[in-house]
Amino acid sequence: MFWSVVKKSYREQIRSYWILLLTVSMAPFFVAIYYMIEDSMQESYQLLIVNQDQGVIYDDTELNLGDELIVFLSGAESGSLGLPLRTKVLDDRSEAILRLEDGKADALVVFPDSFSRDFLDLRTERSPAGVPLEIVGDLTRVGYMVTAIWTDELITDYVHENAEIPRPLRVTETSLGQSGKIDNFDYYMPGIMILAVIMLMFSATIAIITEVDQKTILRLKISKLGAVSFLSGMGLVQILVGLVSILLTLVMALSLGFDMRGSFWLFLLLAVLTSVSIIAFSLLLAAFTRSVNEVLIVGNFPLFLFMFFTGAAFPMNPKTLFHVGDYAFGWNGFMSATHAVDALRKVMVMNKGIGDIVPEILAIILCTIVYFILGVWAFQRRHLSVD
Repeated sequence: MFWSVVKKSYREQIRSYWILLLTVSMAPFFVAIYYMIEDSMQESYQLLIVNQDQGVIYDDTELNLGDELIVFLSGAESGSLGLPLRTKVLDDRSEAILRLEDGKADALVVFPDSFSRDFLDLRTERSPAGVPLEIVGDLTRVGYMVTAIWTDELITDYVHENAEIPRPLRVTETSLGQSGKIDNFDYYMPGIMILAVIMLMFSATIAIITEVDQKTILRLKISKLGAVSFLSGMGLVQILVGLVSILLTLVMALSLGFDMRGSFWLFLLLAVLTSVSIIAFSLLLAAFTRSVNEVLIVGNFPLFLFMFFTGAAFPMNPKTLFHVGDYAFGWNGFMSATHAVDALRKVMVMNKGIGDIVPEILAIILCTIVYFILGVWAFQRRHLSVD
């Protein structure tokens, strides 16, 4: 009986080729979109410099720290640091402000007329007042924040070194896993992989509800086929669809330069677990609908939640509602895809092993069990009960 359902579900899935095509192509399409977005984003940040420094005479030599810093900052991109920081020197502060307002630059640094004199005081007298510096920009823009931080650090390093003042801290930056070697495109890909599985919500629900819509569910009632056998048989076919979808997404990502990290077998394990979980959730959706049209209307709401509030399409960091041991649950923790995205990111970004993602795996399994119990009960009561 079980394999008869599997064969029937497979044939029905092939007949519904448009739904199958939509399911397996949506996530690869998103990969291409993210690639184009990443490719079109700025690869460098524009820093404007207005040097008002009048300079000083020191040891019979003219000292203009502003001019020296212009040369230093201009070499930030081509130097050993390799920062994507482009500089442009302007004479007029007002012109620089207009460029900032028009979005043609990210930040402006202004060296005051007493810049060299204050620096000399700091070096010779250890003046507690420090060296004044003005950085101008739109504080709401990410480009400004990045540019301002780099500029401040570069100038501070330069002043400390030339004023012969040791820095109080020597900071060493250590990246988690492979995070220091990835770009934004690589970072988003684990979520898009899970998005490939989330698209099963439509495919699985339509595969189930088609039996109701076409009245073939009556034969299943007469044959005394149980809900578990019926749903398991259909679920097996949907798992295969989910694997095809996520593997196509991976192939698309690899072809566009994605660097696959971590265990491929852990990747497949998470794909299967997430597929089962989404199929189990689809039972709930099928229990509340009676036709394919209803699925296409009602199903948009949970699909929207799973796509945009689990971290699949965009990173999410909601407030913690409660803890289970050391594992934190936010409000989106009730959606299994949230834990799948976190687990896959650990595997593919941080190169973690199975021991590091046990809490996420257990959370996925727990959500799946809850979905399945509620889904089977609701579907049995709504569509398989015999009066």
